[in-house]
Amino acid sequence: MAEEKSEIITWSPTYSVGVKIIDDQHRGLLNLLNDLFNHVVGDADEERAYFKKVIQQAVDYVRVHFSTEEKIMSGTNFPGYPEHKKAHDVFVLTVVEKVRDYETGRKLTLIEFTKFLKDWILTHIAIMDKQYFAYFKEIATRKADGKLSIDSSDIK
Repeated sequence: MAEEKSEIITWSPTYSVGVKIIDDQHRGLLNLLNDLFNHVVGDADEERAYFKKVIQQAVDYVRVHFSTEEKIMSGTNFPGYPEHKKAHDVFVLTVVEKVRDYETGRKLTLIEFTKFLKDWILTHIAIMDKQYFAYFKEIATRKADGKLSIDSSDIK
């Protein structure tokens, strides 16, 4: 019988910012978070081995996501871009510090790291990312199916 996977957070339309590529990446972040959560097994050695295996992939994914958001915000002249970029930069520095703490066995467990990511991701999506949603809705192209999207014609 397959092991049942738990979700620390489930994707919901309330997390949607209305831009498909960003929503897809947010879903990916939640999947990553859920995968981390499912590897909290209570065995420090097993958790550390898993962490070492996936942390660089996770950092790379976050960087790609932030780059995508920043490119769209910059290209569309979103007025909140500097503040948003700063939040991304602070998050990356905080994660680097927490990764170091985890890898050296100081102050942090996998469950604490997972909870930190959950809180930051959900707060960031719910508050900061929603700030650009209204702006993007104003400038987005309406496709034939009636949906709004940001594409190369919307980015200057």
